[in-house]
Amino acid sequence: MARSTHDDDDYFDSPKSMGPRLMRPTRPRDRFGRFTESIARAMGTPWFLLGLTVFCILWITFNSLAPEGLRFDSAAIGFTALTLLLSLQASYAAPMILLAQNRQDDRDRVQFEQDRVRAERNLADTEYLAREVVALRLAMKDMATKEFIRQELRDLLDELESERPPGRSLKRSATSPLRRAARSTRATPSP
Repeated sequence: MARSTHDDDDYFDSPKSMGPRLMRPTRPRDRFGRFTESIARAMGTPWFLLGLTVFCILWITFNSLAPEGLRFDSAAIGFTALTLLLSLQASYAAPMILLAQNRQDDRDRVQFEQDRVRAERNLADTEYLAREVVALRLAMKDMATKEFIRQELRDLLDELESERPPGRSLKRSATSPLRRAARSTRATPSP
């Protein structure tokens, strides 16, 4: 048994090269579905109904009033050719309409799934934000308030004034932050 020029293990381990199949331009995969959908969409318009009505009126008028030799569908037998044409049109229209409805159902199903995923993502984001707001509220309870800081500054200022030697005065400027804080806290009554 003769071996081929390439090793079988290497042959199956390497990726397939790009051949002419991959190089050709991509064509729409569902051309027939789109074609039938466009026909079904056109059949649902008032223009189609108006055109079909005009066609039937012309057909019946011609085959009733034209000379006997030019008539191709007899009124005596109930316009059989017209009936066959309308039956043929209806037999093709029904499956095309069903195919268009199936394609629309598929699109609706995909849209519904995307909406469901988006709604789940929005719900998860909302829950996350709600948890963050609760965490911020809890953290705010532990934060020092303005009144607490003012009281601490007052206590520090009183402690500094009580520790100074009797003959020395503390040199404080009127614009010092401690002085301003102490003045503003003394001016505002505490609850």
